Amino acid sequence: MQHHYFVYIMTNNHHTVLYTGMTNDLTRRVYQHKTGRGSQFTRKYQATKLVYYEMTTDVRAAITREKQIKAGSRQKKIALIEAMNPEWRDLSVDWA
Repeated sequence: MQHHYFVYIMTNNHHTVLYTGMTNDLTRRVYQHKTGRGSQFTRKYQATKLVYYEMTTDVRAAITREKQIKAGSRQKKIALIEAMNPEWRDLSVDWA
């Protein structure tokens, strides 16, 4: 069975904070962030809007990519988001 790993970026309603994370279950993790059971950072800054994600089947690649995104500037994160999601809409809004 092949596993999937996700690197993702969450933001708040005003797009003033960006949170980068990695998980093997994006639906569950986003739900945790939205219900206040995610990280302390997302809870404190109300970063409940999924604006970017990418998927891989290699856990080491996901960890490396998460570190790479986190180490990048805010402008690089914004460029990633806008390439995938120029309107900054919540990509999880249509999930059941």
